[in-house]
Parts: sequence; C-alpha cells; structure tokens
Amino acid sequence: MTASSLLINEVFHSIQGESSRAGEPCVFVRLRGCHLRCRYCDTEYAFKEGDRRDIDSIVEEVRSHGCDLVEITGGEPLLQKPVHELMEILCDMGMTVLLETSGACDIGPCDPRVIRILDLKTPGSGEVDRNDWGNISKLRMADEVKFVIIDRADYEWMKEIIAEHGLSERVGTILVSPVHEQPAGSEIQGASALPPRDLAEWVLEDSLPVRVQLQLHKFIWDPQARGV
Repeated sequence: MTASSLLINEVFHSIQGESSRAGEPCVFVRLRGCHLRCRYCDTEYAFKEGDRRDIDSIVEEVRSHGCDLVEITGGEPLLQKPVHELMEILCDMGMTVLLETSGACDIGPCDPRVIRILDLKTPGSGEVDRNDWGNISKLRMADEVKFVIIDRADYEWMKEIIAEHGLSERVGTILVSPVHEQPAGSEIQGASALPPRDLAEWVLEDSLPVRVQLQLHKFIWDPQARGV
C-alpha cells in the first residue's frame, strides 16, 4: 500500500499507435499537466483536465485490463515525482512499462526497467530550446527516440541531430512521425499537416535509419477521439 498520489487525466485500454510496439494492446496512463506548448499538440485536454488519484487505485485499474504492456504518458509525466513510484510498482508486477516523455525533463531517475521514449522537440515545434541535451548520454539500446516533423527544415534538423549524437548507435529505434492535421478550435495553432508520403520519400532518399510511424490509433478511430 502506498499513500502517494498523481494527477491523472485518463486511464484506458487500447491499441498502441506508436513506437516499436505499434499494433499491440496496451494500457495507457495519461498524467495531467505539461509545461510545453508544442504547435502540433494533440492532447491539449491533458493540460488541465483530470483528478488526483492514489497510486494503489491506478495500479488496480491497470491490472483490471489483463494487459502486460503499459504506457505512462501525458501531458508530461515526469513533472510529477510520484510517477517513478508508479512505474517501479508496475515493473515489479512483471509488466513492460513504456514512458512517453518530452526531451525537456531528466530521464535519469527512471527505473532501469522502464523503456523510455524520448520525444526530442524540433524547431518547428516551437519548443526546441527546452530540450535537455543531457538526456542523450543517459539513453540505452532499449530506449527509443522520437521526432515529430512539421516540414523539410525539421527533417534536415533531425538528420543533423541523429548524426551529431550517434543516435542510431545509442538506441534501438528512432521514430519519426509527420504532423497530423490539428482539430479546429485548438488552443495552439500554427502547424499544418505534413503529407506522410513526403516524409517517407525523404527517408528513402537518404536511407535514414529510422522507423516512420503514422499514429495507428488515429486511423482506427476518429483522430479526435479520447480514450483510444
């Protein structure tokens, strides 16, 4: 039993839409709050919506789905220190724990069993200056790095970062996503969708060692649906 608690936006069972685990059933624990405002953000509702829950109740809900793959996401989950306790408990239960985090928080304190998916912010995101470059040296082959690409300039920046930091030798998977169309009425405006074909052709032309991903859940369900 633990007395710790977290601000939680939602907990749900769905199909993993991204990462090297795309297509697998997964339980998602979405934490509330984020200190970034990326131009393409698709989870603005997690900035302020949600309630405080004790970790025991979160663990019980995760367990109830009978699924051994769990992703901790947000918002930005590493803004809440008790998240480390939650991840440790889930690892102790034998679950595979993924952490989706921006490049703006220290990943060092994470339990070594957690697979960290580090989302490095590109210039087009509007938050490139928030990247904590000290995280690069903490990455392992089990971890993954993710880039969300707005345009050709973002793509060229990503190529430089991959080469400069030797990312293909540091992590097992480098993920690259084109920006998806934003919903009408978003708090954050300014990023137009990038045609996936453009991104795919750039990657093929350069023989870049990356995995192109298209947010599978947005093709299975309505792109604006929650809880999927």
